[in-house]
Amino acid sequence: MTTRIIGTGSYLPETIVTNDDLSKIMDTSDEWISSRTGIRERHLAKEETTSSMSIEAAKRAMADAGVTPEEIDLIIVGTLTNDYMTPSCACEVQAGIGAENAFAMDINAACTGFMAALHTAHAYITSGLAKTALVLGAETLSKIMDWNDRSTCVLFGDGAGAAVVRADEAGLMSYRQGSDGAKGMCLYGQNRLNNNPLVSNPTKLEYIHMDGQEVYKFAVSKVPACIQEVLDEAGLTPDDIKYFALHQANIRILQSVSKRLKVDEDKFPISLDHCGNISAASVPILLDEMNRKGMLNRGDKIVLAGFGGGLTWAASVLTW
Repeated sequence: MTTRIIGTGSYLPETIVTNDDLSKIMDTSDEWISSRTGIRERHLAKEETTSSMSIEAAKRAMADAGVTPEEIDLIIVGTLTNDYMTPSCACEVQAGIGAENAFAMDINAACTGFMAALHTAHAYITSGLAKTALVLGAETLSKIMDWNDRSTCVLFGDGAGAAVVRADEAGLMSYRQGSDGAKGMCLYGQNRLNNNPLVSNPTKLEYIHMDGQEVYKFAVSKVPACIQEVLDEAGLTPDDIKYFALHQANIRILQSVSKRLKVDEDKFPISLDHCGNISAASVPILLDEMNRKGMLNRGDKIVLAGFGGGLTWAASVLTW
């Protein structure tokens, strides 16, 4: 018995912001951004929130899977931009879809968040603690960006993706995940400082900071190694894989992984050109796009992989 994805859904904010739009408010250009990242536009939230986008993505995934809210007994959301410290985004989703029988919780593994949620749901399902789970990646990254820092803010977008998973004879075949906290400050965002009767700190807005070079070096070495490990464990080669659905961070990272695995770039679907980097939401949004386009058939072998802040990484091989 393993865990199988039986439905997907996603939601992107209505407002699209192009590179040309950004060039009007900062010193940048479409050529500068697209040539370095592959990104041409992204969706940014106005009225939408992490929870509202998650709820809509969840509803679409449930409709695709043909399951009712009552059948969901576990909800896990990978996010670093939930709307509240508490309740969790997952509890907001539970209320929004009426999944009264579900246990709900969030996971913060940054860009690896959806993968962490998927693997955790797999552990629940294979141990008998759950039968049908809803796993999501959702972010409103625009609210934690410094929009005066062109080196970071042009990279990110907002959105949510979801998948319904259930116990089945086929599905998840192998997985790996890991962390390197010693390099965590390559990509960080400060939370609240101590503020109590013993110490006083001013409250101020904090933003995401990133050492792009270090994150790039980490990704292009760790991600292909992790993918190779899950392929070896599953007894497969890259030639057996129909698609590699990776976190959409940067086109150069995807190209480098392709070269290191000696796999044609056509096997690496792209959504970052119109979505940007949406952290935990990247993989499930891409997966839903692939599903809606009819790119996936039952029995196909695919690889999913996430990587980013923490530093964290994870990959899995599964039968669609």
